[in-house]
Amino acid sequence: MTSEIQEKGKRAKAASYVLNIKTTSEKNEALTKIAEQLLIDQQAIIAENAKDLANGEAQGIPASTLDRIMLNSERITAMSDAIHLLVKLDDPVGNVVERIEKDNGLQIEKRSVPLGVIGMIYEARPNVTVDAATLALKTGNAVVLRGSSSAKFSNIALVTSIHRALAKTAVPTDAVQLIEDTRRETAKELFHLKDYLDVLIPRGGKALIDLVVNEATVPVLETGAGNCHIYVDEMADYIKTEKICLNAKTQRPSVCNAAESLLIHPVWFQTYGTQLLTALQEAGVTIIGDANVCQAFDAALPATEEDYATEYLDLTISVKLVENVYEAIEHIHQYGTNHSEAIITEDQVVADTFLHSVDAAAVYHNASTRFTDGFEFGYGAEIGISTQKLHARGPMGLPALTSTKYFIYGNGQIRV
Repeated sequence: MTSEIQEKGKRAKAASYVLNIKTTSEKNEALTKIAEQLLIDQQAIIAENAKDLANGEAQGIPASTLDRIMLNSERITAMSDAIHLLVKLDDPVGNVVERIEKDNGLQIEKRSVPLGVIGMIYEARPNVTVDAATLALKTGNAVVLRGSSSAKFSNIALVTSIHRALAKTAVPTDAVQLIEDTRRETAKELFHLKDYLDVLIPRGGKALIDLVVNEATVPVLETGAGNCHIYVDEMADYIKTEKICLNAKTQRPSVCNAAESLLIHPVWFQTYGTQLLTALQEAGVTIIGDANVCQAFDAALPATEEDYATEYLDLTISVKLVENVYEAIEHIHQYGTNHSEAIITEDQVVADTFLHSVDAAAVYHNASTRFTDGFEFGYGAEIGISTQKLHARGPMGLPALTSTKYFIYGNGQIRV
């Protein structure tokens, strides 16, 4: 008996071949219809979302997670608006990346093409359902979505709305598939769906990402966790430092590009450390510090090795004194997640040492880590932030959802 995942994977694969020949205009029309349909269906979507929220409250799901699950008229309108912005972005499919003309007259073109079928496994946030589906369609990819049980009714309602919209267009409804069975066993089946999936993208916490990376036989585009650091150098300007640290930690602490660890030069700390930590504390941040920090700042709680490796995703930050930029880099390489790392300093030589030495997808000089985002980078949208090095790294906009293909044009040439 064919499983739900096998059947929906097969449908998505067939739809991907149809999508491959759709024009940018046809794809944009489909996206516009989805944006309109979401607004038409918003009351039905909100009603289904209420079921998820009620189940979550009954199960004791934290308020921060419930907030990520929650959909209202404002958030659905924001989804629709984002799709309209996506329509305006250039379609990367078909771009000529490289052109070669051989002496024998062969014309070789390297062009961007869709990946094919994208598998997306994610937690809690139903907005990812719409983001992933529309980004995939814009780039000519079919998508198989597998959300978590905490947003099951919301995801079904959103995909139902997407299917209603696609039924009015040249894009096949089978191009967007949702796995409604949210059991762990079905997720593992998705990890091995090599016959139908071309790539698998996990989006969620470290545990989910590690599980997919370690178990999947489908190629994985890893969107990693964000244990992001800020190194405050001896030559850091205080006003910049306070502004950047407060923004990176408190502006939206539950996201992967928020700062989780603060590394400070002892000389700078001696002059400004208490002032900075007080500002963070007054903003609601819990300080977890090493012995030196705890001695100087009474409100700090003692840090453990586990703290330095923790992505808190809330108003908590670990603080450690380091002797120089090299010790900061060593600490980051030991505990970081290759996501986003920042240095605050007026010394350009030290800044360059940090920027060139730290192994991360995004490195910052005198700016908040919160900018690691597809919209902020000018991509308009993203399907995740890659912390790996193959195929894509950093915010993954539309070009990251394409591969390449060689087109060779001849006139009877043969190889001798």
